[in-house]
Amino acid sequence: MVMREMEIIYRWQEEQNCVELAAHTIFFGGGTPTILPASDLVRIVERIRSLWGIEDYAEITTEANPDTVNAQYLETLKEGGFNRVSFGMQSAVPHVLATLDRTHNQDNVVSNVAAAKELDLRSSVDLIYGTPGESIEDWRISVEAALELNVNHISAYALALEPTTKMGRMIAAGKLEQPDDDDEATKYEIADDMFEQAGLQWYEVSNWCRPGNESEHNLGYWRNVDWAGIGPGAHSHYNAAHIRSWDIHHPKLWGNAIHENRVPWAGSESIDEQMNIEEMALLGLRMRDGLDIANFESAAAMTIPEVTLAEFERERLVTIENGRLIATRRGRLLNDSMIAQILAAVGR
Repeated sequence: MVMREMEIIYRWQEEQNCVELAAHTIFFGGGTPTILPASDLVRIVERIRSLWGIEDYAEITTEANPDTVNAQYLETLKEGGFNRVSFGMQSAVPHVLATLDRTHNQDNVVSNVAAAKELDLRSSVDLIYGTPGESIEDWRISVEAALELNVNHISAYALALEPTTKMGRMIAAGKLEQPDDDDEATKYEIADDMFEQAGLQWYEVSNWCRPGNESEHNLGYWRNVDWAGIGPGAHSHYNAAHIRSWDIHHPKLWGNAIHENRVPWAGSESIDEQMNIEEMALLGLRMRDGLDIANFESAAAMTIPEVTLAEFERERLVTIENGRLIATRRGRLLNDSMIAQILAAVGR
């Protein structure tokens, strides 16, 4: 079904005159793609190659639940062109994993990262902080366990609550504690300190790596490149057509559209001037590279007032280097507020 959607999307791109270049990155994620046999993931990569082509040395990644892969699975991925695996570690503390409904243990993570290294697959691990019942010490244990894996890339995300999920309903019913902003800020600061001491640098608000090990796919999102999202609920972004689209979320309804040979979008939106300016601020300040002030002011057709920039520096929210506004750690924690002030200051 995914391969059929790719054919439909390729046809749409041709009709819209926005046929893409060979793929620079491929990323399997959102959910647990590794519940599929490794051979199926490889088949999908081969279909991308036959439709769009794949650049030499392209980054090809899959997210992986540590329970669903082993050395043989990873070897099949490697033979099929994959060169990077992002392991969903989330936590090293059993009671936190239980709250997250994760069934793996840290031994799964350790053995799979070791197997990936043997195969010369780049490895990343994902952590989640702010789970109800997670103490500061629990979080330190998880960060230390991730660092002991000696990987070159770690992501750490605050728990995102959806009201319709099991956890969301339990919090609404008072059976679990509501995540606390101050607690999450403290945990972010702990992680940032520990990663930095281990030689990992932040390059995007939730991502750290050793220099040269950034996720090219992540960078593509934050640099607003084109991407085609395939599968139920996937989002796409096409600069040539000035639109962002999203697939039908429900798998059966998505499948019905595929069977009818039509683009399975639930909707789309036009990326107008206002949205482009907002996203320049949002994306720029999430990145270590920072927001290019001159480019932003040119797009907004207004100047960020000196008083606003001076206030940001006084509040230790940013540094200004080579004409770029770069968020400090305090600025990263107050990112949304800072972006709102910039947009208000330029009348947007």
